[in-house]
Amino acid sequence: MQINQKIAAFFAAALLATAPLASWAASAEAQLRHFIGNVQSATGQFQQQTITPQGQGKPSQTGDFSFQRPGKFRWDVKKPYEQLIVSDGRHVLQYDPDLAQVTQRSVDQSIGASPAAILFGSGSLDESFTLEALPERDGLAWLRATPKGADAGFKYVDIAFADNLPARLELLDAFGQTTVIDLGKVSVNPSLPAGSFQFKAPAGVDVVKLQ
Repeated sequence: MQINQKIAAFFAAALLATAPLASWAASAEAQLRHFIGNVQSATGQFQQQTITPQGQGKPSQTGDFSFQRPGKFRWDVKKPYEQLIVSDGRHVLQYDPDLAQVTQRSVDQSIGASPAAILFGSGSLDESFTLEALPERDGLAWLRATPKGADAGFKYVDIAFADNLPARLELLDAFGQTTVIDLGKVSVNPSLPAGSFQFKAPAGVDVVKLQ
């Protein structure tokens, strides 16, 4: 998966992971809109797996995430290998320890019209997405967000809510792969340490700056 598709999947998950408590009867869309207006920061854990169009599952990934408006976030894959995506609000850095390489892009270039634009910036939900209520499934309330732009890196993302918090995300990317992300241990509006969204490449690591 290319970096733009990775970021779309990773931070669509973060978008879902931070909805605050609302009435149990509120629709998934209402909870999402409440999140946009009320959540300034969050931390949590994730488990995600990508499934090919042929139905084959790739190894699952687990890790931690955090974010702080506007534009700061951290998505830290711990297993089965280490990988870090972090933004200071201006640049997005992707660090691959196995490759000894850091890739740097601008926030606008990396996030574009993805759900991360709503989560970390000041983008408009209605300008960027078409929302559609989906039937209840597995005891969860669902909605589908379809990007209006052609360069989002994914076709749509289905969002499931349970007990007033997002429980699962299913994102279909431009290659026909489905990324399923389960979320847990979410803390809404915590006080985050200074430097949480800063990253300095270790000695000997190449930094590739992309336009």
